[in-house]
Amino acid sequence: MQRRLLLTLPLLSSLPAWAAASTALPSVSVLPEPLALPGLARSRTLRLCLPPSYALEPQRRYPVIYMHDGQNLFDAATSYAGEWGVDETCAQLARDTGFEALVVGIDNGREKRNTEMAPYDHAELGKAEGRAYLDFIVKTVKPFIDAGWRTRPEREHTALIGSSLGGLISHAAMLWHGEVFGRYGLFSPSYWAAPQLFDATAQAGLAAGTRVHLYCGGKEGGSMAALTQRMHAQLARQLPPTQLSLHIAAEAGHNEAAWRAELPAALRALFRLG
Repeated sequence: MQRRLLLTLPLLSSLPAWAAASTALPSVSVLPEPLALPGLARSRTLRLCLPPSYALEPQRRYPVIYMHDGQNLFDAATSYAGEWGVDETCAQLARDTGFEALVVGIDNGREKRNTEMAPYDHAELGKAEGRAYLDFIVKTVKPFIDAGWRTRPEREHTALIGSSLGGLISHAAMLWHGEVFGRYGLFSPSYWAAPQLFDATAQAGLAAGTRVHLYCGGKEGGSMAALTQRMHAQLARQLPPTQLSLHIAAEAGHNEAAWRAELPAALRALFRLG
């Protein structure tokens, strides 16, 4: 059941009737020109959420949080089954803690999502395009954002967050692009789709200062929670306890509402907000 859900949701392009009205805050904008995705003959739209003080403090530079599935992050009008409320969460964190970051949402490829976010070839997902997708983020998206906005480009100020297959490809980025991203939010990572990541992680030399927050719902079905706990145990052998956190939400399922509820705690852990 869980595998079927993961494989079919990205293929549905129609929006539910209840998602007609936009819920995005004024801090969110959709960039007018999609960026070409080299090697895959397609392009991708970016959505930006600027920090509350961005226009008020022209000398200030900000951490950047890159997130997959941009359509589902800020706006119910573009999401499939509700949105993460990333803009509201970041605004609240700014009020509560003073922490501010620029969030870059990278739209998924709809029918291409399964292959783009697969680190390895898979019988159900198809031929993996995960390396090309991550190269696009590292070599095209990040330089574009760093050149056009006031960012703090160093790895310790750069996070990558995703859910389901987005959590999976974010984990792969930790192994393949650890020099670029220093903080990883792995929400409901689909480790069943890339069991190779367990051995690859065990053999990897993770970059110093790497911070990881793992999350899974207890009612996601299948082996999701067990595999998340297994990966946490592996990472605990490689990272200091202060750089690794795990939350299994016993009553949560595999959906945007659960990820929205977890996001504040994840950002607090990844950016040491207390």
